Order: sequence, then structure tokens, then C-alpha cells
Amino acid sequence: MRNLLVNPVLNKEFKLRFRTFKSFLGLGLYLLAVSVLIVGFIFLESQGSPMGRFRPDQSKDMFMLMSFVQMGLILFITPGLTAGVISGEREKQTLNILLTTNQSSASIILGKLLSSISFLLLMIIASLPIYSIVFLYGGISPGQVLVNLGYYMFIILAFGSIGIFFSTIIRKTIIAMVSTYGVTLFLTAGTAFLFIVSMSIQQNGVTQYNPAGYLFTMLNPAMILFSFLEPDAFSELSNQMWGGFAFPLWAANLIMYSIIILVLNTISIKKLRPNMKVKAKK
Repeated sequence: MRNLLVNPVLNKEFKLRFRTFKSFLGLGLYLLAVSVLIVGFIFLESQGSPMGRFRPDQSKDMFMLMSFVQMGLILFITPGLTAGVISGEREKQTLNILLTTNQSSASIILGKLLSSISFLLLMIIASLPIYSIVFLYGGISPGQVLVNLGYYMFIILAFGSIGIFFSTIIRKTIIAMVSTYGVTLFLTAGTAFLFIVSMSIQQNGVTQYNPAGYLFTMLNPAMILFSFLEPDAFSELSNQMWGGFAFPLWAANLIMYSIIILVLNTISIKKLRPNMKVKAKK
């Protein structure tokens, strides 16, 4: 337990990642880009309004735009940050040296995972003051912002675990990265496409209720985020497609991805060290 709390691997990765000027330059450019996006949105909406005003309902649209921009950032960057952390050590021939230390496999895997996603977490948290622009116009509660922030952190951990898993079981970084992005693409664009197909099947009268659509929606983080932003729309969809199935989509999503986090990290810890057991000769 002490190795997990006082983790030399995590401390080393923090120092290497945050001591360079490029990290803070990237953070500054990201915040500048988001700020320009928000100011541009306000300007365009004000210009299109008859009174030249920015209304509260438009403030909610701006909040949704910011939410999906950050979700896209998470889904695009997280695999790239985590898919090469173990395979990269193996390619540089430094993994064996790391394994000879007194650090446990769990300490190494969790240290690499947390250090890889720490910069992305910093970017998400640093963008919180920009959300204050939304509060100037109303239409959004602080609770909605906190829910979004908590879900971002959970999704970063989930997709980071997928990247660590492929980086551990695959020797080549490029193959591990392609595999991670492939799974990410399936869980986002793939499940969205299958959801649309399931809707078309139901509309053609093949089935009265289609539980497959619930499964595809449950696996898609962008659709779960949309259900947080527009709960009434998803309640109506649930009544039409799934017969008013009462179990919340967000709860099913949290349970499924929690299982993914636990299982993949456990496998990564087991597979990190080679099997050193030698069968006794008869």
C-alpha cells in the first residue's frame, strides 16, 4: 500500500513531464483556443439575434459545445498518451531495469497510468475558469459543470486503462497505439453507427422494442454525456425504443466501464512481469 501512495515511478514521470516549457506552452495554447472558440460563439450568436443579445438558452448551447469539444479532446489524446508507456520502455530496453527495482507490478502500472493522464487532467481542470463565462448568462447550474468534470475524469481513467493494457501485452508501440485507437473508435463511432442501425430496424417494424440500442448507447461516452445535458430527450427515447426500461443509462455506463478499468488493469499487472516459475524436473 505504501508503494502505491509514495510511488517513485509516478514522481519520476511527473518531473519529466512537467519540467519542460513545452508542456505549459501546450496548456496555454489549449486554453487560448477554447477561449477563442467561446468568444467567437458568443459573437456569432449575438450578431444573429434580433436584439443583439446573448440569451440564456444560447448559453446552454455554448456549454454543450464546450462539453463535446473537451470530450473529443479526451477521446483523441488519451490513447496517444497511454498506448506507448510500457511498450516504449520495452523498446528502449529499460523495462527490465525497472522490473529489477523493489517496485511492485501494481505500483509500476498505476504510476505509469496516472502520470500519463495527469497532463490531460490538468488541461480539463485548468479550463474550469472558462466555464465561468457560461454563468454570466445563466442557463447552467454549477452541478452540471461538476457532473461533466467528474465524468471526464472517469472516461480518462477508462480509456487510459485500455491504452495501458495494449501497451503491456503488445511489444511494438505502433501496434499498441493502433489497437487502442481501434477500440476507441469502436466505442465511439462504432457504437453510434450500430445505434442508428438499431433505430432503423425498429422503425421498419422488425421489432417493437430493441434492447440492442440500449447496449450501444450505454457503451458510447459521447451519448452518455448528451444524456447528462438533455435528460428529457433520452427519457423519451427510452420509452420509445426500450419500453421505458428504468435502469439509468449513466449508471449502466459507469458499471460497465468500472469493470473494464478493473479487469484491464488487473491483466496488465499480471502480464507486466514474465513468468519466472520454473517447473521442477522430474
